[in-house]
Amino acid sequence: MRKIVSSLFVSADGVAEAPETWHFPYFDDEMGAAIGAGMATSDAMLLGRVQYEEFAAHWPTSDDEFAGFMNNQKKYVVTTTLTEATWNNTEIVTGDIEAELRALKATEGGDLAITGSLTLVQSLLRSGLLDQLQLFVHPVVLGKGARWFDKLDDQVELKLASAEAFGSGVLNQIYVPAK
Repeated sequence: MRKIVSSLFVSADGVAEAPETWHFPYFDDEMGAAIGAGMATSDAMLLGRVQYEEFAAHWPTSDDEFAGFMNNQKKYVVTTTLTEATWNNTEIVTGDIEAELRALKATEGGDLAITGSLTLVQSLLRSGLLDQLQLFVHPVVLGKGARWFDKLDDQVELKLASAEAFGSGVLNQIYVPAK
């Protein structure tokens, strides 16, 4: 059975919006190794519509070192509005999304990795479908922006599975469902 694993860059005050504007000064070899370890266990990405559209606008024409990985990786887009996915290796997950994701988790393969996609992560937490939540908590207070928990209106019990501090001051916290 596959696991759904989310990794989020988060500020000390919980902001996860637009990490490209504040995250990079804290990126180092330790964080790269942690991200690489997560990539090594996955064989597909799970994306919300907004994240998919941002990635699909960037990666197909990118020549950066991750472009080959991003473009060739299997991608599933969870959406109620998108009807066509033009980025290669992409399938749309729609309809009874919980049932579709449960069926996808039941298939053979590696982890289904989520990067960003706050609305998707929040809905997976609420439905009990998220198997692991990795927070890279950055030592910066942003004061404004969408927080990773903004739309969670129900209590979600988590258990800390591991935590480590990087030399940059970033905390790598991994949570699993408490049940």
